[in-house]
Amino acid sequence: MRHGAPLVIGHRGASGYVPEHTLTSYFIAIQQGADYIEPDLVSTRDGILIARHENEIGGTTDVARHSEFAARRTRKVVDGAPLEGWFTEDFTLEELKRLRARERIPELRPGNARLDGQFEIPTFDEILELVRALEMQRAASAQARQRAPPARIGIYPETKHPTYFARQGLALETPLLAALERHGYAGRAAPIFIQSFELGNLQRLRKLTDLPLVQLVQEHGAPYDLLVQGDPRSYRDLLTPAGLTFLAGHADAIGAEKTLIIPRATDGALGEPTSLVADAHGLGLGVHAWTFRAENYFLPAPLRSSAAPGERGDLGVELEAYAAAGVDGFFIDQPDCGQRLRAMHSGS
Repeated sequence: MRHGAPLVIGHRGASGYVPEHTLTSYFIAIQQGADYIEPDLVSTRDGILIARHENEIGGTTDVARHSEFAARRTRKVVDGAPLEGWFTEDFTLEELKRLRARERIPELRPGNARLDGQFEIPTFDEILELVRALEMQRAASAQARQRAPPARIGIYPETKHPTYFARQGLALETPLLAALERHGYAGRAAPIFIQSFELGNLQRLRKLTDLPLVQLVQEHGAPYDLLVQGDPRSYRDLLTPAGLTFLAGHADAIGAEKTLIIPRATDGALGEPTSLVADAHGLGLGVHAWTFRAENYFLPAPLRSSAAPGERGDLGVELEAYAAAGVDGFFIDQPDCGQRLRAMHSGS
């Protein structure tokens, strides 16, 4: 299935270097050689798609410091989980633009946290405008040097909580496809993947577009839209031969939690690869693994450099193991690490 080196997917941009889901994060990811950048998309009250990991923004913005929004703090149930905080669907875009981003895991990334308060929350349109500007800059540079036009920069958006947002009257599918059309992403050759943890969301999108779709799967739990329908299938059920055949009916690839591909051994080391990559490839499905991070906290035990969770360990060895297992792409917080592996495998 895979041709050449695995794709490098800048997870929320270059979130290992600056606060995630900011234009600066996406810019750095592109400059570090990411093939795709990955914005998570949620909706504002006025139906504008913005990039946030979740619709609850208490931990990723300075909203708690804005006294004018104190009364917006509330309790909600999102995908069956009770949450308390501030939610994007209760704010207009104009209001959200008053906020500034904060590092989501400051205890592991204090360097990122020093940048708290410097960056706006970007809209999906602003991200696509940034990508287009960088593509034009690259094309002009290539032309001036009489070189071939560079490859386009890929976009890998995730629809977050689509069933929840549809129930709020803020369905994500139409504004997502409208934004992509405005910015020239059409047809299966477009450098884009649209991903979701929910089956129904991707099945609806399949009826509306021929853009490549990715079914996200994880080790535990089940798609929320199946849970609310009383469907007993879990993510594990979807990874059986019958389940993968079903997924191949609406998806072009699976975005798999990395332990589904190489489980951890009892001592915390990387174990033996499962058959998932081969099974998926046999049905024409690509496999993109998530999420790769350089900090010790996230690495297999033998690859950690010390007992300090925020220090960097040997991410390169982990990436090599997954490349050897045949994955087609990596979601990664430090795209430069993925690019080094890409360069080595492509011989460049």
